[in-house]
Amino acid sequence: MGTLRMTTAGESHGPAEVCVLSGMPAGLRITTEPIDRELARRQSGYGRGGRMAIETDRCRFLAGVRHGWTLGTPIAILVENQDHANWHDVMSPEPLPEGREKPAPLTIPRPGHADLTGMAKYGHDDIRNVLERASARETVARVAGGAVCKRLLAELGVTVMGRVTSIGTVAMESRADLAHPESIDWQAVEASPVGCEDAGLSQKMCDAIDQAAVAGESLGGVFEVWCWGLCPGLGGYARPEDRLDGALLGGLGAIPAIKGVEIGHGFANAARTGSRVHDPILVMGDDEARWVGRRENNAGGLEGGMSTGMPLVVRAAMKPIPTLTTPLPSVDLATMEAVEAHVERSDVTAVPAARVVAEAVVAYVVAAAYLDKFGGDSLLDVVDSVASYERRLEERGLWRRS
Repeated sequence: MGTLRMTTAGESHGPAEVCVLSGMPAGLRITTEPIDRELARRQSGYGRGGRMAIETDRCRFLAGVRHGWTLGTPIAILVENQDHANWHDVMSPEPLPEGREKPAPLTIPRPGHADLTGMAKYGHDDIRNVLERASARETVARVAGGAVCKRLLAELGVTVMGRVTSIGTVAMESRADLAHPESIDWQAVEASPVGCEDAGLSQKMCDAIDQAAVAGESLGGVFEVWCWGLCPGLGGYARPEDRLDGALLGGLGAIPAIKGVEIGHGFANAARTGSRVHDPILVMGDDEARWVGRRENNAGGLEGGMSTGMPLVVRAAMKPIPTLTTPLPSVDLATMEAVEAHVERSDVTAVPAARVVAEAVVAYVVAAAYLDKFGGDSLLDVVDSVASYERRLEERGLWRRS
């Protein structure tokens, strides 16, 4: 078990979403404001559905924080579901009062969702017992916990940002220089309704979303998460479970609807020769101060399961949302008759929101890697340990913070 652990709980239309983050050191300055900001980013984005008009996500600390500082004990964060008021009887954890009729079960699964396999796994006869937790609403809790992790990383000089590179068939024609996060206009990314810094491309993405909505369709896409300011050596190669790439691939793959993840130019590198893929190690600096480094970052900041000190860049592909207003064929499990799939309120696309969830996941994985390597019960301990390690690397010429 790692030093840092995140656990979430809650159903989509239940009373609340909850995140418990254990292993965060004491002495980290944290308030609800940066968490609420991340929750608002998750709710934004062109193509979101009616649920976002109901919810105004705000968090509340239940434990682990006092007077704006972490205590070193488990942090519990609660985000209330405003829509629960409309689902009180349907999602009540208590038995319904005598004489009140139980809601009719949902028995028509949606293709592409957890509905059918979830019923088979748990033996449920009501799909709502599956879809409420399988809903992407659960990611609210991950974003809340990830926001705390972002605060920790900021204290260590690490930044995490994400951007959208395609929605449907509308995609960027060229990829950014993975060695230089400053080559991306991150302010323009945040100003875009779809998280894409190219204004013309953003408009085309919005147009594609409008067309899909009229057609009763949904759209997927691709996004990137960048993380820079990392020191080398996070993760490990000694055991498979030590590898930072494995934790990142698994964490991103566990976000609902994510079907493909790559690090750096991962898939494109598979078609290239080794001399075009591997990043040369070069002598940097001058006669007064020399160190080894790289000018290219095809590896996306990871080699041998460890961070290289270059920007960490991961890319993920999100499938179209499975709930369609023009539903696909399905079967009513109560009658075994062919019917159209159940329609639950949904988005046309959630790619811009998924990038925010992915930022939270990357922040959590990277923060966990820092705490696994440097430990410390207090933030001061962690900061001192990281500084000592980075100073030693610089003295040996193995790395230089840019």
